[in-house]
Amino acid sequence: MDENGCAPKRVGSGLTDAAGGDRVTTVIPSSISELRQTAVAASLRSCQFFSGLPDEELAAIAQFTVQKQLAKDDYLFHEGEPAQGFYVVQTGAINVHRVSATGKEQVICVFRAGDSFAEATMADRRGYPANARAIEPSCILLIPKNEFLDRLRNHPELAMRILGSMSLHLRVIVARLDDLTLKNVEARLANWLLKRCPVPRTATPVEITLDRTKRVLAAELGTASETLSRTLAQLRDEKLLHLSGKTIRITDPVRLEKLLERYLGES
Repeated sequence: MDENGCAPKRVGSGLTDAAGGDRVTTVIPSSISELRQTAVAASLRSCQFFSGLPDEELAAIAQFTVQKQLAKDDYLFHEGEPAQGFYVVQTGAINVHRVSATGKEQVICVFRAGDSFAEATMADRRGYPANARAIEPSCILLIPKNEFLDRLRNHPELAMRILGSMSLHLRVIVARLDDLTLKNVEARLANWLLKRCPVPRTATPVEITLDRTKRVLAAELGTASETLSRTLAQLRDEKLLHLSGKTIRITDPVRLEKLLERYLGES
């Protein structure tokens, strides 16, 4: 017993060493629950939404945060469903999209580790405005709406963070709309590739890693997978790029930029 009359905590098998003495074991002071909360708090800290918050504030939010495991193609939520809260991607990737009346899927954004999304539901009584589906095995953190709003009432600075995230998402959507106004798939693909090249453009080859499936990229560009494949093949035949697995090598960004300018100059 210790000086307070409590039995000391021990972790180990109780085996003895070769000399007959007790084997030295490591005492783990934290419970599984505490370890989980520490891991969740670390994930929240890596998210722009929560960056800069004091450790005690992150720990308090981590206490009511819920982890969700999703297999590839599992849905996190569907359009119109009551909002449970907003989310942070811990691992994996989430495709947020809407489906037209004709069944065509339009990708709004693909969120990856460290990204937050659906914050707008905190200030809206309506359900989720889009669908969210895992495009690879993912672990997602749900920050429940009711608990977070209770926290927000006592910590109004969190409201400014919501506004900041909503503003950032709006900029992404506006940029996506700009992309979709480009009249053909060739222009949209060239624009997508050039956005991933250093500025100013040079004739030096640039390699980028395709971090999503061609099906997801096609949906982002507002076209079909078959059309995207044909367009990639066309640019390859023009020696503007080379494909190798998930690596796209843009052989001459300057030439690709001139091609985009020609597309934009078409009447």
